[in-house]
Amino acid sequence: MMRHFFTIITLLIISICECFAQPTPVKNAAKSVFILTTYSDDGSLLATSHGVFIGNNGEAISNLQPFIGAASAIITDVKGKQMNVSHIIGINNLYDVVKFQVDGKTTPVPLASSSASSGTNVWFVPYAEKSPAISQVEVKNVEPFMDKYSYYIFTMDLQDEDDSCPFVNDAGQVLGLAQRSTTSRDIHATDANFTMSLEMTGLSLSDATLRKIGIPPALPTEKDQALLMLMMSDPKVDSVKHSSIVNDFISQYPAMVDGYAKRAQLYVNDNDFASAAMEMETAINKAEKKDEAHYSYSQLIYNKEIYKSDIPYQPWSLDKALEEINTAYSINPQDTYRTHLARILYAKGEYQDAYDIYMPLTKTVISNSDLFYEASQCKQMLNAPSSEIIALLDSAIYNTDTLRIRDAAPYFFARAEAYNQADSFRQAVFDYTRYEILVNGNVNSQFYYLREQTEVKAKLYKQALADISRAIYLSPDEPTYFAEKASLEIKVNMMEEALETATKCIEIAPEYATGYLLLGLVQVNSGNKDEGLANFEKAKELGDEQAQSLIDKYSK
Repeated sequence: MMRHFFTIITLLIISICECFAQPTPVKNAAKSVFILTTYSDDGSLLATSHGVFIGNNGEAISNLQPFIGAASAIITDVKGKQMNVSHIIGINNLYDVVKFQVDGKTTPVPLASSSASSGTNVWFVPYAEKSPAISQVEVKNVEPFMDKYSYYIFTMDLQDEDDSCPFVNDAGQVLGLAQRSTTSRDIHATDANFTMSLEMTGLSLSDATLRKIGIPPALPTEKDQALLMLMMSDPKVDSVKHSSIVNDFISQYPAMVDGYAKRAQLYVNDNDFASAAMEMETAINKAEKKDEAHYSYSQLIYNKEIYKSDIPYQPWSLDKALEEINTAYSINPQDTYRTHLARILYAKGEYQDAYDIYMPLTKTVISNSDLFYEASQCKQMLNAPSSEIIALLDSAIYNTDTLRIRDAAPYFFARAEAYNQADSFRQAVFDYTRYEILVNGNVNSQFYYLREQTEVKAKLYKQALADISRAIYLSPDEPTYFAEKASLEIKVNMMEEALETATKCIEIAPEYATGYLLLGLVQVNSGNKDEGLANFEKAKELGDEQAQSLIDKYSK
């Protein structure tokens, strides 16, 4: 009994001595520790952990895992004050660390100016609103990484409620945050200086781990990278992140047009054209480069008039888009603005005027395949000779970079159409085939039907049969394709196959007159005149205009 009493007294003395031995900076570090709580998108609790503030304006670090799958998060400091996590500043999945931003002023802990050594003692600082149970821990091992950072290993018992609390040195400088090992009972800590170094880049949005976090990313600190992130952001992928990025960009770069144009586009997506107009007027007033603001406004109006013309907004029209691009050009005469002007004129039906702009642009430094292609579209609308259209499409193809030859796919398709109009059917088939190759075979049944019709005109019957069979495979309920195949089989005297195809056509579309007409043709040409005439009569009943002439022909 007496031995037990002395043991308790000894432990109390040790505890009191440790308390008095704690340097003041170590005690002060406890003021920067907080509880982290993350939530799923339905508002349910996802995870709890800890972290420390490393800046006066809400900058903080913690372990990454609690954020995976989180739609929102809050922190609770040692005074019980709660603050929302507003942005993710940087992440590293390998080391399971994150740097983030909270809304509010914070009390930071300094970062360690030098690494701790193996065998030395450091302090572990858990979270507590009053009198945290700070303890000394020996550094078991230190592993360097990336030439300037340290990865610490400790042997200690870590309570569940102490995850991600900091290790600090005698100067109260944070070394890292407690992380559980997945392979042993050791506790690890990644150098806090490494976590502090984490930043977003323009390409961070493509990071698979970041995509699992619903909290918006912070804009990169460099303007070019911030602009790249703005361009990479897509409201269809994550509307919350996109809105945050747009708003942050406008706040950080109020004299740049790009943010206003993105926010205006969000309004257009919601059919709130009045707000979009106000946004672009703000851009024109605040932008350093007024021509870019007018150009962006013109693009916005043009796209609305092209893709949402069924939703009227009286102040906007193609004429308004024309006015804005002319203003942009008057401020800064750029060829890019002339290109957009030509597109507006084309949309207005002023094809010759558009063509007269496109062609001089093909002789400038911005000359590219699209200019020749768009000029060819003007010629087509002007009913120009096929040879002129084909010549322009030749130029579009020849001016395509061979390293980006897939970009030429629409030019080959357009040239195939032009060859069709010129009755150069075999050339058209070649270009359709080139198109199919360039799009990696990602074509639909309509494409095969279109090429099959051209192959028939070119007397390439074997290829035509293969293509119409592909069309049927892709759209097995489309009677037009069965009718086309039956017609072709009749043409090449494949009567047994034509009989089967025409019968199938009627099965899937009993009210489709052409099916009966073709079945009748097969039958009368196979000696079944009475059955054939009966099917001609059925086709006539269903409205086929050719049926009577066939009835007259085969009734004799």
